[in-house]
Amino acid sequence: MSPSPYLQTRRRFVAAAPREIFELLRDPAMHPVIDGSGTVRSSNAKGSKLNLGSEFGMQIRLGVPYRISNTVMEFEQDRQIAWRHFSGHGWRYELEAVGSGTMVSETWDASRVRHQWLLRLMGFTRSTGPNLERTLERLVAQFLDATG
Repeated sequence: MSPSPYLQTRRRFVAAAPREIFELLRDPAMHPVIDGSGTVRSSNAKGSKLNLGSEFGMQIRLGVPYRISNTVMEFEQDRQIAWRHFSGHGWRYELEAVGSGTMVSETWDASRVRHQWLLRLMGFTRSTGPNLERTLERLVAQFLDATG
């Protein structure tokens, strides 16, 4: 559990190599598949892989449908990838090889968002932790399905 409601991290062991997990995370077409919030509908970056500086859009539905643009801000092959959108909050995945798999940490970082009160009012500070946990569960499931 993270100490700040605006900086939340969850971790989960995934029975796959960091390389395999990283390739899934850098494919925006897979984001709706693993999204635990249920809001990510599709990506406009089908067929392309994310790299440092990549910009990609997502179709979101949070009450009403809308589109959001993201920029990859951190990229270390097979170890870390992070993106954020215009409001300043973002998501980071960190991968650490552990035994026969990978410890995956997902962080939602809104610690520098100017209008944090709005995130609290909209319920993000309460829903984000459980959403991160569901995302990691879906990530685990992707590799369970792949291994049979």
